[in-house]
Amino acid sequence: MEAVATRGRPREFDVDKALSAALRVFWSKGYEGASLTDLTEAMGITRPSLYAAFGNKEALFRQALDLYEREKLAYVGPALAQPTAKAVARHLLEGALANCTSDCEPGGCLAVISSTACGQEAECIRAEVLSRSRKIHDLFLARVTRAIEEGDFNIPVEAEAITKYLTAVLQGLAVQAGAGSTREELQRVVDTTLAVWPGR
Repeated sequence: MEAVATRGRPREFDVDKALSAALRVFWSKGYEGASLTDLTEAMGITRPSLYAAFGNKEALFRQALDLYEREKLAYVGPALAQPTAKAVARHLLEGALANCTSDCEPGGCLAVISSTACGQEAECIRAEVLSRSRKIHDLFLARVTRAIEEGDFNIPVEAEAITKYLTAVLQGLAVQAGAGSTREELQRVVDTTLAVWPGR
């Protein structure tokens, strides 16, 4: 529990729990769709407390993105450490599936929701999301390049193309989960992707 000063009397709240609540709001509504009222009500704090603890809405979103990457994308590192390209793809797809169809969290993917739903007034947020996505893309690309060098594919593949293909499937899972597709339906997408994967 941490005491956070407001303009009036000090107000105590758990900063970590408040940030988790903000993350769920952004995750379900996107950056622009999440109003300050939505955020403060979910976080159980006043606007002055939000500003004192987190800065403005943009700063709060960036901190929520950090939390999302630490907790919800924790499967990415272990996935990239898998021994073959197909094992990497399996781990990424199953991790994404679990993440975007969890009963405890909103459907979809925070990055996909926020990058596609931001208008011109939130261009800096969209740029931030896309910048983070590019860093993950570069990690995928490096791993796929290594897999090609190690002979993991049974047909000629181009590293950038297979990376974008995998990313498209991952993003598609998130979009379809957000649109209401069930876990069972999306599991079939995962199974089909792995069945046609060109290599080991």
